[in-house]
Amino acid sequence: MSINYSIPMDYTRRKIRVTVVGCGRWGSFLAWYADQLGHKVTVYGKAGEISYEQLSMTRQNEYVRFSKSIELTTDITRAIKTADVVIVSVPSQAFRNVMGDIRGKCDMTGKYLVTCMKGIEISTGKRLSEIALEFGLESWQIAVWAGPGHVQEFTVGNPNCMLIDGYERSTVERIIEYFKSPLIRFYYGTDVIGTEIGAAAKNVMGIVAGVLDGMNLVTLKGALMARGSREVARLIKQLGGNPLSAYGLCHLGDYETTLFSPHSHNRMWGENYAKGKKYDKLAEGVHTARAMALLADKHGVDMPITCAVNTMILDKLQPRAMMEQLFDRTLKDDLV
Repeated sequence: MSINYSIPMDYTRRKIRVTVVGCGRWGSFLAWYADQLGHKVTVYGKAGEISYEQLSMTRQNEYVRFSKSIELTTDITRAIKTADVVIVSVPSQAFRNVMGDIRGKCDMTGKYLVTCMKGIEISTGKRLSEIALEFGLESWQIAVWAGPGHVQEFTVGNPNCMLIDGYERSTVERIIEYFKSPLIRFYYGTDVIGTEIGAAAKNVMGIVAGVLDGMNLVTLKGALMARGSREVARLIKQLGGNPLSAYGLCHLGDYETTLFSPHSHNRMWGENYAKGKKYDKLAEGVHTARAMALLADKHGVDMPITCAVNTMILDKLQPRAMMEQLFDRTLKDDLV
């Protein structure tokens, strides 16, 4: 499928002002994408950060090239002042600090905040939308962007499906209306808890998939998909969400891009770990494994895969030890 991005894909779309906080792979793509849709785009990054400085100097990185219409700034007050929608794409463990900056320096009255990260805060076990609510945002202001898709695929015109979730249906519908296109088919999310937990958890499964690749045990990925989604469903249910979310776009629907794709940072982290190598790019699953293991313990949920990979990372165990830990467990019924 070939899509021409030289013009906005929908002239009838309401044009809005979008600010993207974060200059990494996903943040830079979303800025590029919003610009292609005809929105007025501002990108905020911290002075001195490599990702921001590269974009500031060259207006491009290894993923996208910015048009002249995209504004870059290190002034967060300026970046957010005129925005209708603020998209945040930073490492999940940095989200609380970013929200502190936003609420301490900016007026978010009447603005939407869209989180695009897939993680859970280690220190509290809180989902990112819960943190946003802590900082005084109203529920209608918050949306969650999740689901499968790689920048490297989108930028060559390969389409995918994603979802927008939120506490208010009207917010979900409006954000989708702003960002829908022939490149991304959106679905309406109806379970914020399930969407955020499922999206974060798939990164943990990505690490396990990479370990299996590194051990030449690729055929075990089928079992990983079945049992992994099952334990995530248990956690979602215990937290008050819909367990079926684990089988939707936020989790199981994102497995191909996370468990099999060469573009997946989490899968690559796991593969390198199994081979005794270091992988320096951000792999959210490393921190999420810890956060989810803590949640599982706190709420009494059986999550053997998640807890095994967390133990492997914390104790620097050999992958074979993780496999033995999982295979030596007490036998149980398949659908339990």
